[in-house]
Amino acid sequence: MANKVISLYNVRRYYAMGDIVVKALDGVTLLIEEGEFTAIMGPSGSGKSTLMNLIGCLDTPTDGIIQIDGESTMGMTEAELAFIRNQKVGFIFQQFNLLGKINALENVMTPLLYAGDVGVRERKERAKNALERVGLVDRMHHRPNELSGGQKQRVAIARALVNNPSILLADEPTGALDSNTGRQIMELFEEINSEGRTVVLVTHDRDIGLTCRRQIRLRDGKV
Repeated sequence: MANKVISLYNVRRYYAMGDIVVKALDGVTLLIEEGEFTAIMGPSGSGKSTLMNLIGCLDTPTDGIIQIDGESTMGMTEAELAFIRNQKVGFIFQQFNLLGKINALENVMTPLLYAGDVGVRERKERAKNALERVGLVDRMHHRPNELSGGQKQRVAIARALVNNPSILLADEPTGALDSNTGRQIMELFEEINSEGRTVVLVTHDRDIGLTCRRQIRLRDGKV
């Protein structure tokens, strides 16, 4: 039986906006197994990004239980949550979130600065290997403004892979790309998933979501 790498049990995330309580997530229970390729789908405001932020330990729930790799995040310190974010989860965003003043290699090296015991030579080697994995090693000395949208997203994927996380979380990763480049990025995700890595992709695009092997649909904060 496959390991449950992501487990949510009756998770709620409420926000107070003046006298109004917004139920961004309202009792979500779901299990994602190791090696799954899952799309979280739904219209704007359905709770997709809130769910991703909770899975990635960027936010904490109002109520409920979240387990990452079998370990409950409830009651964890900020340092413990930061360790999970850095070591177990790789993040990919719609707008790439690359640092404009440094080149692709240096952008991919950035997460390793927080790993603590990784020397400069090893950081460069691991970053180069990650860029090679996404087919962009020949652009490693280019800055983001010298790269196309698809190339920027490949750098962002390499950065997410450099710490060898067990989970990749991608928030609308094709949203800023044309349809052809978006298909190429999805093919890359499929390749990465075929190697055994768990991929969770947030999208409102039905066609993109249906390329994933599993779809979880949210509406009004519920599955």
